[in-house]
Amino acid sequence: MVQAVQDAAVVVTGAGGGIGAALARRFAAVGARVAVNDLDPAKARAVAEEIGGLAVPGDASAIVAEARDALGGTIDVWCANAGVAFAGDDPGAPLDVRAWATSWDVNVMAHVRAAQALLPDWLERGSGRFVSTVSAAGLLTMIGAAPYAVTKHGALAFAEYLSLTYRHRGIKVHAICPQGVRTDMLDATGSAGDLVLKPTAIAPEDVADALFKGIEEDRFLILPHPEVAGYYESRAAAPDRWLAGMNHLQQRWEETR
Repeated sequence: MVQAVQDAAVVVTGAGGGIGAALARRFAAVGARVAVNDLDPAKARAVAEEIGGLAVPGDASAIVAEARDALGGTIDVWCANAGVAFAGDDPGAPLDVRAWATSWDVNVMAHVRAAQALLPDWLERGSGRFVSTVSAAGLLTMIGAAPYAVTKHGALAFAEYLSLTYRHRGIKVHAICPQGVRTDMLDATGSAGDLVLKPTAIAPEDVADALFKGIEEDRFLILPHPEVAGYYESRAAAPDRWLAGMNHLQQRWEETR
C-alpha cells in the first residue's frame, strides 16, 4: 500500500483541520508530497509547515492548476475533502435556499469541477486516484440536515460514476463514508448531531487509517464505522421498515426540543 502513494503528488482540500489535516499528515508520513488546501490561508500554511508540505489556499475546485504547478507538474491523488454542513436545530423550520445552494456547490460541484480538470491528464497517462470524503449520510441520510444529506448522496453518486466509467483506464476512486467524526463540522450539526452522531464519533485519524486500509485492499467504499454496512443493507432490503425506524429517531429528536 505504501508503494501506491509513496512519493505521490497528493492534494488534500479542506485540510486546515479535521479529516483533511489527518489525511494530509498520513500521506506525508508515508513519503507523499502533499499540497494542503483550505479556504483559510493561515490554516493551510500551518498544516503544510507541520508536515513539510505546500500550502495552496483558495476555493477547493479552482486550485487544480496551481496545485499541479506547486507539486512539480503532476497530481497523482486528489482528496476531495472540503465540505459544508448546516445545523437544523428546528425540525419545523423552512428549508434555507442559501444552505442548499452552498451545499450543492461545495459538496458536489467542487468534486465535478476538480475531476474535469484532473481527468484529461490522468486518462492520458492511465493512472490517477480520486478520494471523495462523502459521509454515511450519503449512504443513509441524516435527520435535520436535508441539504447535507441530499448533497452527500450526490457526492457518492458522482464518485460511483467516476469509478464505473474510468476504472478500466487506470483511475482509482474511493468514497469515505464515516458517521460522526470529532471535528468542527460535527459541532455544526447541532442537536441532531448530538443525538445521532456524537455517541459513536471517532477521531479524524481513524478515518485516515480506514482510507489507507481501503487503498491497500483496493476498495471503493471506505467505512470507518463498519456498522454502516449493515445499516446500508437494511435500507436496501427493507426500505419501509428502515424509514419507519428513521422516523422514530426523528420523533425522539423532536421530543428533546
